[in-house]
Amino acid sequence: MTEEFRAAFQRVLDTAAAQAPDFPDAVHDVFRLSTQVPLEELGHAMEALTPVLSDCEPAAGIAADLSVLAGALVENGAPAGQVGLEVLRQLGSYGQAAVAFMHAWDKTGGGRLPEPGDTSGEQEKRVEEVLGENAPLATIGWWTSLRYGLAAKAMVGDAGVRAALRADAGALEGLTQIVHALSTRLHEFVELGELLRMAEVEYLLVLDRVSWRGFRVRIDGVGDNFQLHTLLADALIGKEGRRLGGNRPDPRWTAACMDAAADPLADEVTGEWDLVGGNGEWVGNEVTPADIPVVDGERVLVLEPQSLTHTWRAGRRHPHIPGFLEVVGELSADEATAWWSRMHPAGSVRHPHAPRIESEEEEDPRPPLHFGVAAHFAEADSGPMSAPFAALPPELTDPPADPDAFGPSPFVAHTELPEPDPAEDLPVSEPVGRDRDPEQWAGWEPEPVSEPGTGSTEESVTEEAPGASLLPPMPEGIRDSWSWGPMWKWPPPPPGR
Repeated sequence: MTEEFRAAFQRVLDTAAAQAPDFPDAVHDVFRLSTQVPLEELGHAMEALTPVLSDCEPAAGIAADLSVLAGALVENGAPAGQVGLEVLRQLGSYGQAAVAFMHAWDKTGGGRLPEPGDTSGEQEKRVEEVLGENAPLATIGWWTSLRYGLAAKAMVGDAGVRAALRADAGALEGLTQIVHALSTRLHEFVELGELLRMAEVEYLLVLDRVSWRGFRVRIDGVGDNFQLHTLLADALIGKEGRRLGGNRPDPRWTAACMDAAADPLADEVTGEWDLVGGNGEWVGNEVTPADIPVVDGERVLVLEPQSLTHTWRAGRRHPHIPGFLEVVGELSADEATAWWSRMHPAGSVRHPHAPRIESEEEEDPRPPLHFGVAAHFAEADSGPMSAPFAALPPELTDPPADPDAFGPSPFVAHTELPEPDPAEDLPVSEPVGRDRDPEQWAGWEPEPVSEPGTGSTEESVTEEAPGASLLPPMPEGIRDSWSWGPMWKWPPPPPGR
């Protein structure tokens, strides 16, 4: 079976690089065989796939299908490695184009967007009114959006990829904005947005009101504060933890928050604290660790005595991702005192549904003002997502980045694409800032641009296509590559292919 898988995967690499018509059949064979081979073989396959996926990016249909295949291998146990970062980089580029398609659709009458897989030349012609010569690229972005989103969910489920995302805050922010914009029209991107938020947080400063002690903790794979609350209770309460007072959680609750399935005989968790931000605002369990406010450069969470008993179901919001929490260290007495001097007074923040206390003013009917709300994303930044993510740290690359770690790869990566016919280069303009009014897009006119060396904007004017500022430059060969677009754009392959 291993030899059959190797032959099938080599066929994927060859047909992808050659943009051959039997590429879909080759991908199907690898899907079928990937569950029947050792994880080591999947690791070899992912290593061989990295350069091919990068070189095939201009052939959008092939690149999107290769991304889905890579996501399937990750779900079957392969490490994402550099392929995971390449999938996210391509999602940023094509996702930006898809967002431009959405805006152009709204500007040309709105209505129900076509399903990505059903996109046709008719829709491309419609958005051309706004995007001009960039309409094909925007349409391709929409056509591939679901496949890239599906692949990206698998990749962000990998701990190494999340670590690399945290190390490149600018790329993470830009990708998050694009994913959020797509999630307003495609519900499949909602979970991806949640996973990206999971990647935002690694360290927390946790202050316990009763003991006046403070701890720095490291987390990963924590999808919401219900999970965080349970893991904190396990790490801090009692002699098994850091000797804070309270009731230790049932070990089955903790296991369900880490890597086990919820036990139906112990699936109701009882909370220990009110979770409050270090800025004096209510945080609670319903939001995510990324919603814990930053105070003086650190995400600060205050564990307050409960003002209202609350319970929830054990488990993880994203069951396929193991949860992790460790106490990195405890603050010194002086450091803890310094932090407490900046915190809100005891008892000043209570659960939003807690009953009023007698000392409160009866004439003030307003609810507490400290109810936390999950952070909202801004409009998608249309700046190009072309900058590569930072490489994975060596300790997070499994299998190792060294291609000889498991012996020589059995695959030959034929990565040279056929020479495309020349196509007219589209001008590159400055990206539209996230605060730019979208109403300006429809009536956009190019500014006069001087020819090199003339020093005059009146003597020569370069015409730019409408919508050029919404998209990255058109990849070379877009109008001639038979595998670039959906079926309506596919002329017969060249003779001999």
